[in-house]
Amino acid sequence: MRRVSALVAVLALIGAVAWLVWPSGPEVRGQESRVAVIDGPADDQRVELDTTFFPPAGGGKAPAVLLAHGFGGSKQSVRADALRLAQDGYAVLTWSARGFGRSTGQIALNSPDYEVKDVKQLIDWLAKRPEVVLDKAGDPRVGIAGGSYGGAIALMTAAHDARVDAIVPQITWYDLADALFPDATGQGPQSGVFKSLWAGFFFGRGAPSAQGLQALTRQPAPMTAEEARCGRFLPEICAIYQQVATTGRATPEAIELLRKASPSSVQGRVKAPTLLIQGQRDSLFPLGHADANAKAIAPGTPVSVMWFDGGHDGGNGEADWLYAQTSAWLARHLKGDTAATPVQAFTVTRDGGRDPGTRQRIRLHPETGAYPGLSGTTTTDVTLSGPEQNIVNPPGGNPASISTVPGVSGLLGGGGGGGGQNNLSVSLDMPGQAASFESAPLTAPLQLTGSPSVKLRVYGKGEVTLFAKLYDVPDAIQPPTLPAGLVAPLRVKIPDGAQSADVTVALPALDHRFTVGHRLRLTVTTTDMGFATPAEPASYRVALAAPALSVPTVATLSAPPSGVAWWVWAMPLAAIVLAAVLLAMGRARRGTAGRTVEEDSAPLEISGLTKAYRNGEKAVDELSFRVEQGQVLGLLGPNGAGKTTTMRMMMGLIHPDAGEIRIFGERVTPGAPVLSRLGSFVEGPGFLPHLSGRENIELYWAATGRPAAEAHMEEALEIAGLGAALERAVRTYSQGMRQRLAIAQAMLGLPDLLVLDEPTNGLDPPQIREMREVLKRYARDGRTVIVSSHLLAEVEQTCTHVVVMHRGRLITTGPVAALLASSNGHGPRLEDVFLDLIGENS
Repeated sequence: MRRVSALVAVLALIGAVAWLVWPSGPEVRGQESRVAVIDGPADDQRVELDTTFFPPAGGGKAPAVLLAHGFGGSKQSVRADALRLAQDGYAVLTWSARGFGRSTGQIALNSPDYEVKDVKQLIDWLAKRPEVVLDKAGDPRVGIAGGSYGGAIALMTAAHDARVDAIVPQITWYDLADALFPDATGQGPQSGVFKSLWAGFFFGRGAPSAQGLQALTRQPAPMTAEEARCGRFLPEICAIYQQVATTGRATPEAIELLRKASPSSVQGRVKAPTLLIQGQRDSLFPLGHADANAKAIAPGTPVSVMWFDGGHDGGNGEADWLYAQTSAWLARHLKGDTAATPVQAFTVTRDGGRDPGTRQRIRLHPETGAYPGLSGTTTTDVTLSGPEQNIVNPPGGNPASISTVPGVSGLLGGGGGGGGQNNLSVSLDMPGQAASFESAPLTAPLQLTGSPSVKLRVYGKGEVTLFAKLYDVPDAIQPPTLPAGLVAPLRVKIPDGAQSADVTVALPALDHRFTVGHRLRLTVTTTDMGFATPAEPASYRVALAAPALSVPTVATLSAPPSGVAWWVWAMPLAAIVLAAVLLAMGRARRGTAGRTVEEDSAPLEISGLTKAYRNGEKAVDELSFRVEQGQVLGLLGPNGAGKTTTMRMMMGLIHPDAGEIRIFGERVTPGAPVLSRLGSFVEGPGFLPHLSGRENIELYWAATGRPAAEAHMEEALEIAGLGAALERAVRTYSQGMRQRLAIAQAMLGLPDLLVLDEPTNGLDPPQIREMREVLKRYARDGRTVIVSSHLLAEVEQTCTHVVVMHRGRLITTGPVAALLASSNGHGPRLEDVFLDLIGENS
C-alpha cells in the first residue's frame, strides 16, 4: 500500500506541475472609447455609443466580431465572452446600444432608422482599425453575435448591410408583433392575445434606473416626468405601448411599428451564414420564432438551428456549449477554418440523466443534417378522450390560471439575453376555468420534437379567448408537468347566428419525451396570468372536434460521435497501472497465505458484522447469515437498514468495526485475491461517458489484469441486450441502458458470486422479466446471486432465499417459500410478511 500511495502522489505531482507550467494565452486589454454616429429617419440625430474594443490576442490582423447585449443590459453584460473571443484570435467590439448604459439616444427597438444605422457605422469604424482583416476597402470581415435584443440586431444588420459575413443570433424574435400578440390559430397578431406580463417587463426595462446608472452613482438617479412615464423609449413607441397595454388589443400602428423592427420585415434579405440558437424554456420568444427566422434566410445561405436548455425563463443556459458552437461557426465562416467542428443543420439538447460519478446532469446533443421544421419528419396521432365541458371566464379575469411566471430572475437577459436559472415555473389551472382531454397510458415511449396540433370545437357567443397547453401525466400519484411552462393563446370568433366554431390549434413547439405508462393531457383554460383576458364574465363549452392529437417526431436525430480528450485515456491508463500494482501485491499475499481455502466452503458467510457511523449510530449491528451455492438471495429492508453498507463491506470497500466476512472460506480484506471470484455493482453504474459501452467493458476487464479469454465478453454483452448501442458513447444511454451495461460488467468472467444493488432500477417491465430469468439461470448453473431490492414482488418471483434487515440488524432469514408458509393467512404475499416483520421490530 505504501507503493500505491507513492505512485498516486507522483501522478498528482505530475498533474500539478503540468497545470502550473501550461502556457496561458496573452493578456487581452479592452480599449474604451465613445463612437459618434448619426441616425434617425432624416439622419439628423447625433448619438454617442459607449464602446470597448478588444484586439486579437497575439497581435496581427484578424476577423472582427460585433458582440451585442440583451435588452436591459450594456456592453459590460458581454465582456466575458468578448475576452474569450479575443483570446481565440478575433478583434471584438462591444457597445451599449442607444438608450442603454452610458450611450445616449432613445430606444427604438432595433429600428432600421436608428439601431441598424448605428451598427452599420460601427462596421465603418472597424474597417479603419489596423487589427481588422479587410475583404476590400471599407469592408471588414465581420460577424455579429448576441442574445435576445442583440440577436435581433444581428439579423436586422445582416439584412441591411452586405458586409456582414456571419451571424449567431440567440433567443431572439422573428416578429415582435407576433411575440407580444401571439395567436395559436395562425390568424396573426391582429387577432392575438396580449402577452401583458412580458410586455410590462420588456418596456419596464427601458427605464434609466435599469441601465446601470445606480451602479455608477451608488444611488437611484432622479428621473424627469417623461422618463418616469416612458423611460428611454422614443415617444411614439411609448404612446403605442400605453395604448395597447390599456386596451389589450393590437392596433394597426402597433403592428406596423413592431414589425418594422423585426426580421419578418426583411424576409429573404439575410445572406450571411446564420446559426440560430433558441431556448427551449422561453415563453417570450419560443421555438417558433427560430423556425420562422430559418425559413426567412435567403435561399442558398448556410443556416443551422439549435434548441438548447435555456431561454428567457431560465434553464441551465449551457454557456460553455453555446460558446463552443458559436466559436465553431465563426471559425468556419470568418476564418475559413475547414478543420473547425462542423455545425449540423439541426441540434437539440436533451436530458441524459445524471453522471454516476459526479451526479451532475448529463446533457445530450442529438443532431441531424437536415432541419425538419416544427412539423417534424413524421407524425404520430395520439387519441384523446373526454366529454364536452363547461368552463367560465371569471369577472375581471381573476383569479387567473398559471402556466409560467416570467421575468422573476434574469428578466430579459441583461447578461446577453440568456435569462436566469431561478425563474419561477409553476402550473396551476383554476377550478371551473379548465377543460381537459386525456390519452390512454402510452405503451411505447414518444419523443415529441416540434409543434403538436389538435382540433377543438368551441361553443359560445362572439369572441372567446382561450389558452391551450399539453401536460405530461406520470400516474395518479405524481403531479402532471407542463413542459417548459409553455401555453398557446387563441381567440376563437363564433360567427353570428352560429353556436360553435371549429379551430385547429398549434400547441407550443417542444422537444419532450413522454415515457411508457405516461399519459398526454390537453388542457384548455379561460385565463392565464401572463396574458390580458376579458374582464366580462362569460361561460363557454369546449369539446374535441377530432380525437387525434398530432405529435411531430424527428427520427433522424442521433447523438454525434465525440472525440476523446487526452485525459479520458490518461485516467484509465493510470487506473490500469494502479490495478497492476494491486494485483501484484494480491498475488504476493496469496503466495504467503497460511490458510487453505476449501472448495466446498460457503460462497458467503457473515459473522457478527458491525459498522458504526462517526456519531456512534450503528449502520450494521452484529449481522450474521450464510449463503449457499446455487441460491438467489434477496437482501431486504427499508431505507437505512444497512443493505448497501453490508454490500460495500462484502467487496472490501469499507472496513467493518467488528466481525468478519468470508467468501469461499477466505476472509475479505481490501485487495483479497478471493474478490476475483466476486462480480458486483453497488450504488449505480459508473462509466467513462465519452467511451462506448463496449470500450468501457473492455477497459474494465483490462484493468483486472486477467486474460481476455477469461472474460466471456460476448456472453456478458448478450445479457446486456444493447445491440448496436454498444458502439455508442455511454453519455447517450438512458438510465435503463446504463443499468443493463453495469450488470453485464458485473458478470464479466462469470464470477462464482454475483452481488447486485437494485439491479432492476431503471428497467421497463419486459426488461425486468428478462433480468429475472437471467438471474435464475445464472444461479442454476451452480453460482450464487445476492440482490438488494425494494420491489418485494420481484424478490418473491426471483429469489429462493431472503435476508430481512432493519436498522442494521438481522430480522429473519430463510427460504422464501418457508417465510410465506408462516404468514398465518396474511397473503401469501412477501409484502405482507415483510411489513409485519418490520412492524414487530420497530
